Amino acid sequence: MTTDEERAGETASTGDVDEPDAPESPVDGAEAGPESADDADVPAWDDEYVDRVSDRIMFNYDLEKDVTVRGEPFTLRGELRMESHKQFFHPAITYGHQHAYEHLFLTERGPVRVSDIDRFVDLGHTLADEWVDADEEHYATDFTFVAVADAISDDVRDRVASFEERTLLRYGYNGHYEIHLAVVAPEDEDLVVSRNADVVDAIRTWEPIESDAGFVSRLKQRLFG
Repeated sequence: MTTDEERAGETASTGDVDEPDAPESPVDGAEAGPESADDADVPAWDDEYVDRVSDRIMFNYDLEKDVTVRGEPFTLRGELRMESHKQFFHPAITYGHQHAYEHLFLTERGPVRVSDIDRFVDLGHTLADEWVDADEEHYATDFTFVAVADAISDDVRDRVASFEERTLLRYGYNGHYEIHLAVVAPEDEDLVVSRNADVVDAIRTWEPIESDAGFVSRLKQRLFG
């Protein structure tokens, strides 16, 4: 005989949030991102590399072109929203709602210095203070900064490869935020990412996406477990 406890097994589902109660993004001179990933709503980039990155993420991220965030110019800005909840008896009865966000920033800089990397880290902490709505439903917010460079110097490579930074909010009761870094030199087919960054498939455009689970699926798995 099946007991009520067995019938009340928990199931989890993850999907895009249509209208999350997220704080306003302080982007200077930029309109809200597109509501869908239809080609007509996705910005067009003059740079072939950035356009290819856009093609890889446009079905999951709301994309904006040429925005300035706290004085830092970015060629591309993407935002991904995800929601996880548990289901009790009936799909209409849910609980345990949690939200996760991914903010992606890509900039074209030619030469990239360690000082640029450190400035992105500082910006990530600033945006976390302003953008993260830290409550019991907040699970995680990721800030990923990608710099497109002519070449990757040894000191930049070492700084990015060794970087790992996660901040618990209220000892983890209100989730956490994490900062990720990546530098890519498309002409050299070279890149380096920080330890927990899951953006390689999006920015390594010279290779096909071979994984059965795409980077967005892996991101959801990492954020929600």
